[in-house]
Parts: sequence; structure tokens; C-alpha cells
Amino acid sequence: MGEDGFGETDRKEQKTSHAEKPVMNYDLLPVSDAQLKSMELTISNAEKYMGQFCTLLASYTRKTAKLRDKADALVQQLQEYASNEGPEFRICMKNFSEDLAMVQDYRQAEVERLETRVVSPLKAYGNIVKTKRADLKRFSADRIREIKELQRLEKIRLKNPADRQSIAETNVQKASSNANRSSRQMEETIMEFQRQKLCDVKRIFNEFIMVEMLFHSKALEVYTHTFNNLETMDIDKDLEFFRNQIQTSGPVLENSAHISGVPQYSSPIPSPLYTLTHQPSLSSPTRTTGQLKKTLSRTFRSQQEIDEEEEEEDEEEEEDERYDSEEDIEQPQTFRQSYAAQVL
Repeated sequence: MGEDGFGETDRKEQKTSHAEKPVMNYDLLPVSDAQLKSMELTISNAEKYMGQFCTLLASYTRKTAKLRDKADALVQQLQEYASNEGPEFRICMKNFSEDLAMVQDYRQAEVERLETRVVSPLKAYGNIVKTKRADLKRFSADRIREIKELQRLEKIRLKNPADRQSIAETNVQKASSNANRSSRQMEETIMEFQRQKLCDVKRIFNEFIMVEMLFHSKALEVYTHTFNNLETMDIDKDLEFFRNQIQTSGPVLENSAHISGVPQYSSPIPSPLYTLTHQPSLSSPTRTTGQLKKTLSRTFRSQQEIDEEEEEEDEEEEEDERYDSEEDIEQPQTFRQSYAAQVL
């Protein structure tokens, strides 16, 4: 019984030793499952938010291009409207339309810079994320394969066979070295990706801010000049021009309507000879022929001098009016120009 008891105890100890599960030494692996999940989450967040940034900024660029097109249509309408108004308003609107067109040239440059410096790098991040995700999966698969090899060798080492002990130790060290190399490559890959992502985000949004600052600074410079130009517009001159048009066209229309409605005939104007010969005299009832000739000559000379003086006065008034009108029209063109005309 004692032998049987002793033998039974040995058999129980032997079964217990064979039933023990292999204990894995995870100190040999520098990357844990939690760290691997953190790496995968980093790549997933980059893919998500970079894609959203790309979509929003591409929409921002398209809306800016549409705004440019609407402003070009406004420029055309301003030019058409200004051609139907007075000279003062026409010049100011012409300058305003030229400056607004110049701002749209700056906006076109803004659209091109946004597409090149902001949207395109964000589009490229799709391929970058795919590449890094594939590298992470490959390194993760290598790591899992090395872990399984370590578990298999750990089982062999726990059995403690005399002839296979040295072989098992050698294989464990080799598998551990491979696992360390895969883990180190995975860490280097994710660190390089994180560094590149931070640098790219910083650079992309710096470019976005620089593009916007450049456009708004140029637009502010042009609009400041345009605002001052519009402030100098003299509305009274256009009102005077409009009043002259109304006063010029009014009497002509009335006379034409009056003449077309009721026919009228002008009475003949008596000649100076007829007036003198038929005018009754208070001093003497009869006059000699010599006196009549002298009187007629004096009358004709005085009438001719009066006509000449009136013609000279009319010519002087016409010259003054023409000079004033030319001065009113040419003065804004001389002293007021658009910002675009000054730059060119």
C-alpha cells in the first residue's frame, strides 16, 4: 500500500506537471495590444479628419470661385448702367467697375493658390493613410506570428526534455529578436507618420492663412481707393446736367405740338423804309428826299451795329458754355482715376 500510495502520488504530480499551461514571458515584447490599438486609432483619426478638412476646404474654394463669377457679372452690369447716366456718375461707376474687376483678378489668384497649396496636399493624405495602414497591418501580422512562435517554444521549454533544452532556448531567443524588430519597426513607422501629419497640418493651414491675408490686403488697398473715389462724386453736377437736358427738350416738344395742332401764320414785318415813309410827322408834314436818305442811312447803320453786337455776344456766350461743359466733363477724367488705371 505504501508503494502503491507512493506511486499514486508520483503519478498525480506527473499529471499535474503535464497539465500546467505554458506561461508567456511578455517582457520580451515591447509593444502591447493597447499600444497597437492606440496606433490604429491614430491612423483612423488622421484618415477621418484629414478627409473632412479636404472636403470642406474644397467646397470653400468652389464657393470662392462662384463669388468671383458673380462679381464679374456685377462689373458688367455696372458698366452698362453707367453708360446711361450723367458724366459724373458715369466716370465714378467706370472707376468702381474697374477696381471691382481688379479685385476679382486677385480672387482668381486666391482660388488657384487654395487649390495648389491647401486642397491638393489634403487630397494626397488619402494615399498616405492607406500606405501607413498597410504597413501597420503587416507589422502587426509579423508580431502575431512571432508571438505564436514564442508560445510554441515556451511549451517545449516547460516540458524540460534533456535533449531539446538547448535547441528550445536558441529558438526562443531568435523568435524574441524577430518580435523586437517587428515591434521597433512598427513604432518607428507610427512615429514618423505622426511627425509628418503634424508638420503637414501646420504647413497647410499656414498656407491657407497666408493666401487669405494676401487677398484681403490687396482687396483692402483697392477698396480704400475706390471708396475715396466714390466720395468725391459731385451729385449736383449730374443734377445740373439732367436739368439742362429737360429744359432743352421741353420747349421744343411744346412748340412742335402747338404748331402741329393749330396752323398759325406770322404777320409780315414792316420794313424800315415803310415805317419811315408812313410815319406821321408832327414838326413838318413833308420831308425832302435828302433828309429821307440821311435818315435811312443812319437807321441802317445803327441796325447793323446792333446786329453785330448781338452776334458777338451770342458767340461769346456759346464759347463760355462750351468751355464750361468741356471743363465739367474733362475734370473728373483728369483728377479721378481707378486704382487699376493707376497701377497699369
